[in-house]
Amino acid sequence: MADRKIRVAVIGTAGLPARYGGFETLTDYLTSRLGDKIEFSVFCPSTPDEEKLTSYNGARLIYLPFKANGAASILYDIFAIVISVFAFDRLLILGSGGAVILPLLFPFRQKFVLNFGGFEWAREKWGWMGRTYLKLAESLGVRFSGTVIADNQYFVDYISSEYKTRCLLVEYGGDHCKASDVISDDFAVQYPFIHERYFLSVSRAQEDNNIHLLLHVFARLPQQKIVIVSNWDVSEYGRTLKKKYAGRPNIVLLDAIYDLNTLNAIRTECYVYIHSHSFCGTAPSLVEIMNLGKPVFSFLAQTNLETTERKASYFNTADELEKLVASTSETEVVELGKRMKEIALRRYTWYIIASKYFDALNKGLQKSI
Repeated sequence: MADRKIRVAVIGTAGLPARYGGFETLTDYLTSRLGDKIEFSVFCPSTPDEEKLTSYNGARLIYLPFKANGAASILYDIFAIVISVFAFDRLLILGSGGAVILPLLFPFRQKFVLNFGGFEWAREKWGWMGRTYLKLAESLGVRFSGTVIADNQYFVDYISSEYKTRCLLVEYGGDHCKASDVISDDFAVQYPFIHERYFLSVSRAQEDNNIHLLLHVFARLPQQKIVIVSNWDVSEYGRTLKKKYAGRPNIVLLDAIYDLNTLNAIRTECYVYIHSHSFCGTAPSLVEIMNLGKPVFSFLAQTNLETTERKASYFNTADELEKLVASTSETEVVELGKRMKEIALRRYTWYIIASKYFDALNKGLQKSI
C-alpha cells in the first residue's frame, strides 16, 4: 500500500482534452506531467456518446449528466464532490462554485485542495443574486478546504487579509508554446497578414477583457494592424463588436483557434501582444506569450502587474494604449520581449507548476497510504 499512487479527483473543469480555459489547460498538463505519481480521475460534463473518451493522458474520465457552464455548473461541481469524497485521497477543486457543500463534509476537510480561481463574484455579468452566491461559495471554499491555492500573488494577499488563511501561490505554465520557425505558403494564403507587422490579442469575447477598447483604438490608427482572436459568436458583446468592426483593412477578427500549432505561428510572428484582460489572475494567454519572448502591452490591473513583475508596458485608457502603439520604439519593443522571456523561464514552466501541485496534493499522505 505504501507505494501505490495518490488517487486524485479533478473537479470543476469542462473536461479533457483541453480547449480554451485555464483550468482545462492546467488539468491537461498536470495529468501528463504527474501521471506516473498520481492516479487522476477527471470529471467531465455531459457529452455526446460518440465524443466520449474513457481516458486521456492516462487519466480516467468520468462523465456527469450536467453542463459545465451557467447555473448547471454548480450542480456539476457539487455532485462530483459528493461522489468523490469517499473514493479519493485528494479532491482538486478548480474554482469555488460548488464549494457551498464543503461545510457538510467537514470531516473530510483535509482532502480538499481548492484552487481559488479569482474574483468570479465581482464580474459585471452576474446579477445581485449571482454575486451573493459566488461570494458565499468563495468564503466557504476557502474556510473549509485543507489547502487553498491561488494563481496570482494579488489573490494570495487577498485571501490572507480577507480570511486570515494561508494560501499557496501556484501559477500557470506556458512553455508548451513553441515558436514556429517556418511559415508555409499555404499558411500565408490563409492568414495573409502573417508577413506584415501586426499587433495581436487573444481572449474570450466578454466585456472585462476590453476588446472594445482595442478596437476603438485601432479604428483611430488605420496605419497600424491588429489581429484579434476570440469566440465572437457566443455572446451579444462579441457579435456586436464583430459586426461593427469587421471589414476594416487594418483590423483582422479571427474566430477562436483551437489548433496550437496555428495559434503559435500567429503568436510567433506578431510585433507586440496586447493583453487587455482587466479581471483575471495569472492569465494562461499571458504567460504563454511571455514564454514565446514577445513584448507585452498590458491592461493596468494589479494581477497583470504581478504576473509581469511590473516590467511590461501598461495602459488603463484608450488614449494610453493609443500612445503606446504609436510611440513605442522598436528598440523598446525588443527589450520588452527580452524581459518577458526572462520572467517566463524563471516562473512559468510546467515543470515548476507541476512540482508545486504535486507537493500540495501529496502533503500529509505519505504516512497514510
